[in-house]
Amino acid sequence: MDKLEMKTARISQENIEKIRGLFPNAVTEVIKDGKVELAVDFDILKQELSDSLIEAGQERYQMTWPDKKKSVVLANSAISATLRPCRDESVNFDTTQNLYIEGDNLDVLKLLRETYLGKVKMIYIDPPYNTGNDFVYDDDFAQSADDYKGNSGQYDEQGNRLVKNLDSNGRFHTDWLNMIYPRLKVARDMLTDDGVIFISIDDSEQANLKKICDEVFGESNFIAQFTRKGSGGRQDSKYYAIVHEYLICYAKNSNLYESGKIIVEDEVYPLYDEKKKLHYKLQLLRKWGENSKRENRPNLYYPIPDPDGNDLFPMLSDDEEGCWRWGKEKMFEEIKNGCVEFKKKDGAWIAYEKVYEIIDGQKTKLYSTVLDEVSNNTGAALLKQIFGDKIFNYPKPTDYLVRILKLANFNKNSIILDFFSGSATTAHAVMQLNAEDGGNRKFIMVQLPEKCDEKSEAYKAGYKNICEIGKERIRRAGKKILDEQKDKTDLINKPAPLDIGFRVLKLDSSNMQDVFYNPAAMTQDLLATTIDNVKPDRTPMDLLFQIMLELGVQLSAKIEEKEICGKKYYVVNENEIIACFDDNLNNDVITEIAKLQPLYAVFKDKSFATDSVGINNEQLFKTYSPTTEVKVI
Repeated sequence: MDKLEMKTARISQENIEKIRGLFPNAVTEVIKDGKVELAVDFDILKQELSDSLIEAGQERYQMTWPDKKKSVVLANSAISATLRPCRDESVNFDTTQNLYIEGDNLDVLKLLRETYLGKVKMIYIDPPYNTGNDFVYDDDFAQSADDYKGNSGQYDEQGNRLVKNLDSNGRFHTDWLNMIYPRLKVARDMLTDDGVIFISIDDSEQANLKKICDEVFGESNFIAQFTRKGSGGRQDSKYYAIVHEYLICYAKNSNLYESGKIIVEDEVYPLYDEKKKLHYKLQLLRKWGENSKRENRPNLYYPIPDPDGNDLFPMLSDDEEGCWRWGKEKMFEEIKNGCVEFKKKDGAWIAYEKVYEIIDGQKTKLYSTVLDEVSNNTGAALLKQIFGDKIFNYPKPTDYLVRILKLANFNKNSIILDFFSGSATTAHAVMQLNAEDGGNRKFIMVQLPEKCDEKSEAYKAGYKNICEIGKERIRRAGKKILDEQKDKTDLINKPAPLDIGFRVLKLDSSNMQDVFYNPAAMTQDLLATTIDNVKPDRTPMDLLFQIMLELGVQLSAKIEEKEICGKKYYVVNENEIIACFDDNLNNDVITEIAKLQPLYAVFKDKSFATDSVGINNEQLFKTYSPTTEVKVI
């Protein structure tokens, strides 16, 4: 039987494994905390990379700031924490596919990383803009208790410190960068290969955020920077009335990403192809705008034959090389199929794609990077309509989030993540869009339970923290959307059931006693008091969710509670996991569970009635279900 570690993976060790695949001689073993682990011999690694080695002190192009190395380490470091389910605050706990998670988003992202690795199609975040009055997460715990208490006095429910980042602070940009960098680094791993992230930001950190995203996601994966025009103008601005903010967009892999399109009915196709019997229009085959130079995409710079039989290269000008929009293989296939047309201008041939009209289908065009006016007032007005009072400052408009969802071209069953959830506008937008097009998109909202100001309308209305506002907003918005859907739908065209529920999970310390992680710390006194390696205030459902995280099972999975021989057990995702945490388990119970043939069977180490039952456990599974992986905690 294997013992579950019940902690997040150490990303640095995973990276070392990747290095070992390329340079096995550069990886060695060291003893750390009494255990053998892999380490990189950087002298050997430097030798392997000597052709491109950057010497110490050599100038290079880079984005850096104080403590950047610490923020990288922070992103890679493992944590011993868990997410505890809260059924009472959830809606449709047993059937919903949506999640609402309370806690520091860096820790939550680390917990979700392995389970949702490559599974999130779109991320949207609206992080603090660093205007000087935002509360930012302070991840530096290396300080005295007096320093800790002397900061802003704002804490989340777990005691994590929030600091107001005043512009008088000498580390004004540094603190914000150290906050955002590790979160983006971990979040990137959760995107699908064709996934995308959208980030709202204003002028305060736009330039820095762009550079960070170039590093985390890769400069070649930059898709667009949208400008969102609001209404009116901030007359408190020093020089000009500011009416805009930005929406930065990066793909996990731009070669795989497909953007959403606007459906149009009046597209004009002025030319006619006699062979294909279709109207068409021409579109330049050479790339234009961003990433249109040869150095941006060197693999897209190659010659094609022009009508005179000469090589035609994609040139931006007489002395500046560009690149084609297609790869070489596709280009020659399209030329062969008659889908490329050449026209002469000023004595030079220009290649065009023949874009044909769509028969029996939808005609589309690209979205503009200048988003139409969407006032924040509409977000505030909608929230006031839902709650009957103004309880949240500057919420994003739901229509704006629906538009962002449409900017990304993804299927209707995708997962959308927002780890700066705020008033949960993203969740509202996902439900709204699902109601409009019959989709089954799922949301994961993550929000720090930042306390509401006691003078605020929200606090007076009974909302202790932002999470309470977000959860109630989803409850009320879901009911409102469902009611509207019923009013608009007849029984014949009844759509699929709309998921307006969500499972509430809360970040907490691990369910396991400290001795579980550090047996060497066990003393005689502890031995006398420790009956179980599970903390006394934790429930079987708490354990189940930590195991789901450990084994990579999505937290929205179906969970059934059943009974065998008087013992309660849980079935996750139709036998993917069977877990039993009751005490005094005998051979009969183990045998019956083995006969169910789950993919994983999980027990507490202390649950077996006798040592012989624990020893027989593995043999019973070999007899009745040899493919089951048996785990203990």
